[in-house]
Amino acid sequence: MDNAIPATSLSHQSVTFADGLPLDCGFHLAPVDVAYRTYGTLSPARDNAIVVCHALTGDQYVADPHPLTGKPGWWSRMVGPGLPIDTDRFFVICCNVLGGCMGTTGPRSPRTLPDGTQEPWGTDFPAITIRDMVRAQKLLVDHLGITRLLAVVGGSMGGMQVLEWAATYPECVFAAMPIATSPFHSAQNIAFNEVSRQAIFADPQWHGGRYWECGEIPARGLAVARMMAHITYLSEAALTRKFGRRVRHEPGRVGAGGPGSLFGEMFEVESYLRHQGSTFVRRFDANSYLTITRAMDYFDLGAEHDGDMSHPFAGTRTRFCIVSFSSDWLFPTSQSRLLARALNRVAANVSFVEIESDKGHDAFLLDEPDFDRTIRGFLCGAAEHAGIA
Repeated sequence: MDNAIPATSLSHQSVTFADGLPLDCGFHLAPVDVAYRTYGTLSPARDNAIVVCHALTGDQYVADPHPLTGKPGWWSRMVGPGLPIDTDRFFVICCNVLGGCMGTTGPRSPRTLPDGTQEPWGTDFPAITIRDMVRAQKLLVDHLGITRLLAVVGGSMGGMQVLEWAATYPECVFAAMPIATSPFHSAQNIAFNEVSRQAIFADPQWHGGRYWECGEIPARGLAVARMMAHITYLSEAALTRKFGRRVRHEPGRVGAGGPGSLFGEMFEVESYLRHQGSTFVRRFDANSYLTITRAMDYFDLGAEHDGDMSHPFAGTRTRFCIVSFSSDWLFPTSQSRLLARALNRVAANVSFVEIESDKGHDAFLLDEPDFDRTIRGFLCGAAEHAGIA
C-alpha cells in the first residue's frame, strides 16, 4: 500500500470567513475557509446560479481535472458547455464540504493552540452536520452576491445537502433536485459506515488519529473503508457484468503462493476493489472520512419534528424533482417515495422519477440517457418559470 501522505500544499480557489460560523453541536468554528470552483458566467441579474453538491468522497472539482489524480472531474459528463447542466447558460458553483480535505476547513486544517503553536485539528475537529455544510456554502453564495439560486443539485450525500438547502434556506432556492438520496440515513447505512470507521481505527498507523506526527497515514484501513463503501455503490448485476467470476493469476504479487495456494490467484473484482482503495488513500484524509460519514449518519430531516419529514418544508415555494434508480439498494426508491409523500403533504411542487438502471447507486455518475434528459428538462423548465432567458 502506498503510504505517501496526500499533498496538502495545493492552491485552491477559496475564501476565508474570519467570523466563521456556529455549528449544530454548539461550537463556533472560526475562521472558516471554503474552497470552491465555478463554471460558466454569472448573469448581470445574478439569477442563473446553480449549486452542485458533491457526495461523500467527491470535492469541488466537478468539471475539471483533479489536481491530485489528473482524472476528469467527477461529473464532467454532466456539467459543461451544452451538457445537461449547461455552463453556456448557467453559472455553476461547487464547494468542497465543511470537514473535507481539499481546501475547506476540516480535520487536516491548522488550528492555533493556547501556546500559539499550530497543529492539524485531527480528531479534535468538532462534530458537524449536513446543515453545517450547507451553512458554509451559504456563506460563499452570499459572498458572491447571489440572493437566490436557480437550483441546487446533488446526489447521495449531495442530495442530503440539497434537501437541507431547501429546508434551511427556502427563500434562496427556486428549484431543488435531490438525486439517489433519502430524508434520513438508514440503520443499514449507519452500520456500513461504522464498519468502515472501525477498519480505520484498527490500522496500526492510525495512532489515535494523530498519524501526521509519525509521517504516516492509516492507508490500509482507509483503503478497506473505501472498498467496503464502493461495494454498496454498485449492484449485483453491475458487478457480474463487469467482472463475473473471472480470475487473474499474478504469481509475482505480494502474498502469492505456489500452485494450489489459497492466495495464488485473484478474482478480477478483488483487483478492482484493491485499486479503488489504493488510489483513494492518495487523495483523501482519514479524519475527514470519519467526520463526513458521521455527518451523514446524523442526517434526519424529521428528527427535530417528532419524525415528521414534511414539517421542514411547510409553506415551501421551491420546485422539487426527486430522482431515484431502480437498482440502488444503498438509497432505494422506497426512501425517495417517502420524501415525495412528505412534500406532497405540504402541497409542494414536486415531481418524482425512477430511472430504470442496473448500475446501482453510482448510476447518477454514469451514462444514463434518461437521467441526462431528466436533469436537462427540469433545469430548463425551472429557468423558464424563473424568467431566465
